[in-house]
Amino acid sequence: MPKQRITKEMVIHAAFEIARNSGMEQVMVKTIAGNIGCSVQPIYSYCSNMESLRQDVAVWTECFLQEYLASRIDKNDLFRSTGRAYLKFAEDEPHLFKIFILHQRRGISSLKDLYQTQASPQTAEFIADTLNLSITQAEQLHLNMLIYTIGIGTIFSVTTPGIPMDEIYAKQEQACQAFLEYTLNHRKESQNER
Repeated sequence: MPKQRITKEMVIHAAFEIARNSGMEQVMVKTIAGNIGCSVQPIYSYCSNMESLRQDVAVWTECFLQEYLASRIDKNDLFRSTGRAYLKFAEDEPHLFKIFILHQRRGISSLKDLYQTQASPQTAEFIADTLNLSITQAEQLHLNMLIYTIGIGTIFSVTTPGIPMDEIYAKQEQACQAFLEYTLNHRKESQNER
């Protein structure tokens, strides 16, 4: 029987699955080799260091998250369904959610930078059209909700036995209403100043 050729993609896939099932702290050369069924040598040949492998796992996690969200977003309620999809991801994939939250984001020096790297422009356009807001107002509303949703999702993902999802959704909806009310009141103030 010929030896199986170990590829870099196989190494990253094994590391991703280990992280998904057990957390990033379990991504070690020995566990990857055991998962693939090989010696540690092929793993070392693809990994100059564990930090670069963990960055690869974070990239795979981001791609997985985008596919996960896309499959759960209601085009008729893009804003709320996106927030709920993030929370569902925290429930279904707690280890991946933590990786998404905690991975290093380079080149981010403001919340605007963060928003531009994490949000789809179509969401802000949808919010602006639906709520009769400017793109700037829609982006600010969406950013506020992303910050809140990621925060409450983080709380949800690290609590045991776990906060009921209905309670999390109710708090998310309250935050949405508060941020929306603030945005609409701010819009009225801006119009009155003209």
